[in-house]
Amino acid sequence: MKRWNILILGVVGLLAISLVIAGRKSSQIKSMDKESAAFAVVEGNRSPVLVELFTSEGCSSCPPADELLARIEKEQPIAGAEVIVLSQHVDYWNRLGWADPYSSAAFSERQSGYARAFKRDGVYTPQMVVDGRAEFVGSNQDKAYNAIGRAAKTQKTLIQITRGAQSKAEGNTIPLNIRIENLPAISAGDTAEVLLAVAEDDLHSSVSRGENAGHKLSHTAVVRQLSIVGSLDSQAGNGFTAAPVISIVNNWKKKNLRAVVFVQERESRHVLGAASFDLTAN
Repeated sequence: MKRWNILILGVVGLLAISLVIAGRKSSQIKSMDKESAAFAVVEGNRSPVLVELFTSEGCSSCPPADELLARIEKEQPIAGAEVIVLSQHVDYWNRLGWADPYSSAAFSERQSGYARAFKRDGVYTPQMVVDGRAEFVGSNQDKAYNAIGRAAKTQKTLIQITRGAQSKAEGNTIPLNIRIENLPAISAGDTAEVLLAVAEDDLHSSVSRGENAGHKLSHTAVVRQLSIVGSLDSQAGNGFTAAPVISIVNNWKKKNLRAVVFVQERESRHVLGAASFDLTAN
C-alpha cells in the first residue's frame, strides 16, 4: 500500500507541476498577445490598412524607408492585414540641390495636414503614416508592424472598384466605378472625403546632386495624382457611388499603374477604409 501511495503522490505531483507550467505558458501567451495583438490571424478576412510614406530623393535618410515600404507591400508581413501603400514625394528638400522628379507641393501640404492632426510643430522625412492614426520615422520597422497590426483591428468600410465601360477612342483614359458600403460612424462634428490616388510602381532615378548624389534609387507606389471624388457625412449610409475617369499622362507606364481609393476624415485624418485596383486588369 505504501508503494501505491508513493506512486499516487508522484502522479499528483507531476500533474501539479504540469498545471503550473501550463499556467505560466498561458500567462506568457496572454502577455505576448497584449504586445502583439495586432498580429492575430483572421483567416480569409484581411482588413485593408493604408500606409503612406512621405519621402524625398533629396533626403539622405529616406532610401531605407523607401526600401521598407517596398518590402511591406511585397511581403504583406502582418497576418490579418491587407497593406495598401502609397509613396508621396514632398518638394521642400528640392532646395538642397536635387529636384525630386516625383515631388509635388500638394504632397507637402498633405503632410502638413497630418502635422496639424498629430499636433506636431513641423514636418520631416521620412515619415510613415498608418491609416491616419499613427505616425513615426518611416524606416522604423517595429513601429510600422505594430501600427499596421493595430489598424487592421479597426472597423473598415467596404470599397469596391471596378473598371467602367470604355470606347476604343478613349485609349488614354481609364474609367472606374466606385461603390462604398458599410461606412463606420464618422467622428462627431467631422466629415469624410473619398480620395483617389493613381500610383506607379517600379520607378528609378540616378541622383546626380544633393544628399543622395551618386545613388540609384527605386520607389514603390509613387503617387502620380491625388484627387477628391466625393464627400460623406454621418447621413451617408450605404449609398455612395462615383464614376471617375483617370487620364494617363504620357510619361507614366500604364503597366505599372494602380488606383487606390480611400475614405478619410477631414479633421482627424483617420482612414475609414481603402482598396486598391490594378489598372492593367480588364
